[in-house]
Amino acid sequence: MENLIALVNRLQRACTALGDHGEESSLPTLWDALPSIAVVGGQSSGKSSVLESVVGKDFLPRGSGIVTRRPLVLQLHRLDEGREYAEFGHLPRKRFTDFAAVRKEIADETDRETGRSKQISSVPIYLSIYSPNVVNLTLIDLPGLTKVAVEGQSDSIVQDIENMVRSYIEKPNCIILAVSPANQDLATSDAIKVSREVDPKGERTFGVLTKIDLMDKGTNAVEILEGKAYKLQFPWIGVVNRSQADINKNVDMIAARRREREYFSSTPEYKHLAHRMGSEHLGKVLSKHLETVIKSRIPGLQSLINKTIIELETELSSLGKPIATDAGGKLYMIMEICRSFDGNFKEHLDGVRPGGDKIYYVFDNQLPAALKRLQFDKQLSMDNVRKLITEADGYQPHLIAPEQGYRRLIESSVISIKGPAEAAVDAVHAILKELIHKAISETAELKQYPSLRVEVSNAAIESLESMRDESKRATLQLVEMECSYLTVDFFRKLPQDIEKGGNPTHSIFDRYNDSYLRRIGSNVLSYVNMVCTSLRNSIPKSVVHCQVREAKRSLLDHFFADLGKKEGKDLGTLLDEDPSIMKRRLSLAKRLELYRSAQAEIDSVAWSK
Repeated sequence: MENLIALVNRLQRACTALGDHGEESSLPTLWDALPSIAVVGGQSSGKSSVLESVVGKDFLPRGSGIVTRRPLVLQLHRLDEGREYAEFGHLPRKRFTDFAAVRKEIADETDRETGRSKQISSVPIYLSIYSPNVVNLTLIDLPGLTKVAVEGQSDSIVQDIENMVRSYIEKPNCIILAVSPANQDLATSDAIKVSREVDPKGERTFGVLTKIDLMDKGTNAVEILEGKAYKLQFPWIGVVNRSQADINKNVDMIAARRREREYFSSTPEYKHLAHRMGSEHLGKVLSKHLETVIKSRIPGLQSLINKTIIELETELSSLGKPIATDAGGKLYMIMEICRSFDGNFKEHLDGVRPGGDKIYYVFDNQLPAALKRLQFDKQLSMDNVRKLITEADGYQPHLIAPEQGYRRLIESSVISIKGPAEAAVDAVHAILKELIHKAISETAELKQYPSLRVEVSNAAIESLESMRDESKRATLQLVEMECSYLTVDFFRKLPQDIEKGGNPTHSIFDRYNDSYLRRIGSNVLSYVNMVCTSLRNSIPKSVVHCQVREAKRSLLDHFFADLGKKEGKDLGTLLDEDPSIMKRRLSLAKRLELYRSAQAEIDSVAWSK
């Protein structure tokens, strides 16, 4: 099942390349879901030597104080044959065959992030090592736990390191490699202390005992290695690292492994444990355990990947398509977005979406109510009728009927209908304007492009204003037409009896009696009411024809005409997508690529089982 570890290594490399490093995110990260092994230990516990023994190469920086100041994600890839080499995640196309250069690059890359200070950083370094002398394995080397800050370090560094270590080992998919020196009291081991807190049952913890050969004479680590002093779910593994003298002499790591085997097999206290001691055994045990963990996690990984792919595709869809690169593509994109907006606007008017019913409310309620509020009966009061009738006679009293008086009374009443007519035009304009804002907010693509949203909104409002002006002109013209030409048949049908003052032989001296004036006022009111009824029906027709129908037909015609004249650069300014959206889309697309690749990889392994 070594292909399982190779699979996880490939996925982790893909995570690294595509920026999925387990950072905080609104979506779960694949990195967090992949099993890994974190190496935990106090400063000078021999942690670095253990890693180098597993790898079989000198490649880690050494020195006093905090040497490891950034997490090192170390992926080991077993080669059947060939020369061993290393690659860094930040230098993907550069192969290192000189492991002294690897050590220097780790130190240099640490300094690039932290400066030449003694501070730490949580940003990982990614290193892959390919060798015939390793097992397939992923290890994360973490900064050594410490109890005091040294000169040049902040007072918080002790807690900062512990928090960083915890952020890795708290994850349920993390296997903990707790490294403790045998020549110190296990009760004071930083690695055991922090591991016990996050994994109290020891289900994810492997104990590694270093510096066994440096213990005081007459003492040994048998009780610990046999699990009697501190019991874990997995057997403790002892390792013997190279001495400082060996390191100074550049003793070959393969030779050091051989000496380690000889030490355990030839030391009486450890002879019975020799078969499960040493760095080689440690690497094999961890590799085998990692395979088992990965195998058990495959169904969960498949579920997470499938679920996340759906979430990523949904969000990507909501963010819209990326911007076209050529002028034709940009023009097509803008036209399609505008058509989408126009379609939403029409749906509001046609009742598919809410809002269009407000226009009917203007015609059915607001306009009639405004006409009623005109109160023509007050305008046609006895005093007003007498005044206008008398003024219309001039210096000569009328002989047959007060025609000019009638006309003046009707015109002064009908002309007041202009107010409600204008109000109806303005009310419908306001509703159409509101529906434009709604349609713009409902057009997802316009949210991507602020400049286009402003331009479309301005163009639509400008069209509405032009339609409102035309509608006002046409609607007021209806009122003026009623003033310009009176319906003669209405007056021909009026009764002309003597009692009501219509007799042409009526005395000139009592032509202004109250009964006569009331009759004139009543006749005018009946005519004006007839005109109101007519305009109540024709004003909505004029408004709908000039505003609503025209808005449905040609709302963006002028905008489209101007659009056709624009160059590619000008079109590009309209598609000035919010940089945060562009960044989010790119990030989602990368992550989707990662998850689809992971889905194919895991499915192929799952089927092959």
